[in-house]
Amino acid sequence: MKFPLQFIYDWYRNAIRHPQYRWWVIFGTLVYFVSPLDISPDIFPLAGQIDDFVLLTLLISESFQMIIEKVQNPDQVVVEDAPEGETIEVNAVSVDDNSN
Repeated sequence: MKFPLQFIYDWYRNAIRHPQYRWWVIFGTLVYFVSPLDISPDIFPLAGQIDDFVLLTLLISESFQMIIEKVQNPDQVVVEDAPEGETIEVNAVSVDDNSN
């Protein structure tokens, strides 16, 4: 069974962008970074740090990407976070066309 890295990247990106799981993913990433128990133990000089830095780089790049998107579009409603089939409530503002 193949387990492509693109699947892991997509899963991580979707999880960190979901508001309900965002802080859990960030917390889990930081715990994994400082924990001596991980995929490649840190006692191996170079190989031990590779997985930690890859995951930390992914966290930083996704966090900055979310911040940049929020700064560029502050009023944008993110619909991708809503579960399928559910109604999204939006605050609407009426515009009066009588500006004569």
